[in-house]
Amino acid sequence: MGGCLSKSKPVEVKVELTLLEKEKEADVMSPNGKASPFSDCRPNGALGHCSDEDAAAAPLRLYKPRDYVEASVCHVKDMENGQMREVDLGSGRALLIKEHGEFSAIGHKCPHYGAPLVKGVLSKGHVRCPWHGACFNIATGDIEDFPGLDSLPTFQVRVEKDKVIIRANKQDLQSQKRSKAMARCSAVINSSTGFSHILIVGSGPAGLVCAETLRQEGFTDRIVMCTMDKYPPYDRPKLSKSLESTAEQLQLRSIDFLQAHDIELLTEKEAVAVDVKTKAVTFQDGSRMEYRKLFIATGSKPKPMNYKGQDVRNVFHLRTPEDANNVARLANNKNAVIVGTSFVGMEVAAALTDKAHSVSIIGIEAVPFRKALGEKVGKAIMKLFETNRVKFYMLNEVSEMVGHHGQLKEVVLKSGKVLRADVCIIGTGSGPATGFLKQSGVHMDSKGFVPVNKTMQTNIDGVYAGGDIVTFPFPGRSNKKVNIPHWQMAHVHGRVAALGMMGRPTEIKTVPYFWSAMFGKSLRYAGYGEGFDDVVIQGDVDELKFVAFYTRSEEVVAVASMNYDPIVSRVAEVLGSGKTIRKRDVETGDMSWLIDKGSQ
Repeated sequence: MGGCLSKSKPVEVKVELTLLEKEKEADVMSPNGKASPFSDCRPNGALGHCSDEDAAAAPLRLYKPRDYVEASVCHVKDMENGQMREVDLGSGRALLIKEHGEFSAIGHKCPHYGAPLVKGVLSKGHVRCPWHGACFNIATGDIEDFPGLDSLPTFQVRVEKDKVIIRANKQDLQSQKRSKAMARCSAVINSSTGFSHILIVGSGPAGLVCAETLRQEGFTDRIVMCTMDKYPPYDRPKLSKSLESTAEQLQLRSIDFLQAHDIELLTEKEAVAVDVKTKAVTFQDGSRMEYRKLFIATGSKPKPMNYKGQDVRNVFHLRTPEDANNVARLANNKNAVIVGTSFVGMEVAAALTDKAHSVSIIGIEAVPFRKALGEKVGKAIMKLFETNRVKFYMLNEVSEMVGHHGQLKEVVLKSGKVLRADVCIIGTGSGPATGFLKQSGVHMDSKGFVPVNKTMQTNIDGVYAGGDIVTFPFPGRSNKKVNIPHWQMAHVHGRVAALGMMGRPTEIKTVPYFWSAMFGKSLRYAGYGEGFDDVVIQGDVDELKFVAFYTRSEEVVAVASMNYDPIVSRVAEVLGSGKTIRKRDVETGDMSWLIDKGSQ
């Protein structure tokens, strides 16, 4: 269904059924309008959902008439089928949609980063975000493809004397997001018990989505999630773009939220060994936890670099909020050096240009991003950086970090060039954090990646893995096993693994989506372009207003763009529907077949 994860058959949860009975008795409207007392309203909400901020509160909110706003927003003939319109209800805005002659209304902002969904893509009952590709069902508001954790509120729509009228809860209009209803743990468990029905190692998007999906789908046994981090789950991709953000500002879910849904989080808990025979994980502190099913999502770790002066201070791998904060502080009016032209390294360089006295980038390639985006796009981005005072030292490597009183003062290149440096960030790539699995019996390839099947299960029954550490069968490449270390893809892995654990196997149905932000400009990328043999570019690369189609043989396998929204989401929609885009289709320059008339 258009690249979105197929909606699973709902599980009956006693809590939800009881809640609905109470709603009937109280004769009030539920948060998304399903139990409306207005029989002439056509609801497009789903049952048993509550908003994020109320998830930890009482399970039932009794609304009063003053909690609602109602407004006539347009005439029925003002909108054609397939159109979307952002409408103002006085207390907030909603997205009005007309498809197949029916009107529906949902939140107008993507809950992930707040993108205006009216600029997105409407297709086959869902809206795809123009920025990062998340999909939302227009009838229920449910998130159907990632990134992001939350769904959208839905609002009552009715037609009266050819006027389209929306009735909405004011609080939902303000929040613009909600969490799906979750089951609670029914077992009485002492927190010191060394057993969990499902143990999740890692608290990134794969681990977090796995835990939430289990609860959303009615799982009522114990869930424990452990992490090396000392914080609750946070938005790691923002570290390189917003260096001064705190862990609290980057937080994806609070401790209170996790506790309210009986997802136990163990922080600063590093797994050091897995024994699949006894079904147990051992941690660095010597503790041990047995499991019935295990999900491993430990993410990536920086690749080591060889150079003299490994003990010099103020050299960082960007891993934690503290790393990012220290880099921003140390670079203030000082000299910053970035080693490597990875997306993380380049984003850090961009973020430092308005803080540092100088910013230098060292790369082993001639052009940054050449392997991922091609020579022309790479050169255009390189020019953007040079325009913003960034100096490149390409076809070069680090020989030595020179310190004074233990603190970094110079970076010496193998070419002999010496760069003044007060802080250095290493962004030379990463590899899977799977060293602790070496004696486990869980199969790994020569690079340390864990191969999994379509349901994210490893070679060991009951042991699943996801995120950056896996190679998985990708439908877009005839189920060839690939590694796609994208934030968005990790979300998908978490959901597929959770459903597999519950005995409801669901295969991956998504289009990989990636994004980067540099100097206020966003690069969007969708598809899997590994091994592309040509790039067809429309627009003006030098002006950074372009769309680049990556082809293998005669087929488009990926697309990237800057200042061309929502074309990447539109291409993702086409690819996700199973259609093939031919090279000849994009060489003509006529992209009318990709224009979404519903966007404004």
